[in-house]
Amino acid sequence: MKWQGRRGSSNVRSSTGGGKMIGGGIGGIIIAGILWLVFGVNPMTALQTGQAVTGGGSESSTELATSTDRDTQFVKVVLADTEEVWHQIFNEAGSTYQEPSLILFNGQVSSACGSASSATGPFYCPGDQTVYLDTSFFVEMRQNLGISGDQQGSGGEENQGKAGDFAQAYVIAHEVGHHVQTLLGISQQVNEARQQVTQAQSNKLSVLQELQADCFAGVWAQRNQERVQFLEAGDIDEAVNAAGQIGDDRLAKASGGAVVPDNFTHGTSQQRVEWFTRGLESGNVQSCDTFSGAL
Repeated sequence: MKWQGRRGSSNVRSSTGGGKMIGGGIGGIIIAGILWLVFGVNPMTALQTGQAVTGGGSESSTELATSTDRDTQFVKVVLADTEEVWHQIFNEAGSTYQEPSLILFNGQVSSACGSASSATGPFYCPGDQTVYLDTSFFVEMRQNLGISGDQQGSGGEENQGKAGDFAQAYVIAHEVGHHVQTLLGISQQVNEARQQVTQAQSNKLSVLQELQADCFAGVWAQRNQERVQFLEAGDIDEAVNAAGQIGDDRLAKASGGAVVPDNFTHGTSQQRVEWFTRGLESGNVQSCDTFSGAL
């Protein structure tokens, strides 16, 4: 993935842990022409999203230290890319995009959705319109998802750390997708709907919101490719691999537990790949209506 040399977002901040970061108010923005239905991002769902991505764990302080500076710059560029794309999409719809914040933390952090630790993984909190990302995220993805920046066959220093960049960008774009859902009012609608249905139906709505965020990540990738031609050979495979490995069915099997569809909250591996691919191929938010006919 090509990312060096582009603008970095000014909305990325660091936290030493414990401080609550509060952002701006939720915008009442609706894109006409698409059935924007329910999406749930309560605090527990937000935390579960992060757990599904990284799987928890720990890393050596040396490895974390060597990746932090570069990875911080990478995060700033990716977030800036999402800002550019979503500003464009909202402008096309006659609306104004409100940029989220992104907090990089190490160990633990407090948000408007409660406290989180490194085991939580990346998550979005609608209460303060902020994406939270532990700095161990990059090491965890390389270790747990089989993505390693030092396993390139050639290129030496130039390729060091490049493998897996787009998979990491996909996860950030997915969390920003949750922010888009909040701006569109989908979050509030889903929260209200989940209070009126059974647990199994509530879980289904959670799955639909996660799949839509995957689709939004695909839309971002397509639109950003049109804008700056940032994709390289193998990048799409990285994202597809990451999406496939964090499906509920695969995670259940990996943990030795039973595969119970009614308990799914994020979707199967096949569903996550399909919806990311749908957004990627269309580049159109109207292709991301996962909720049609769900209620």
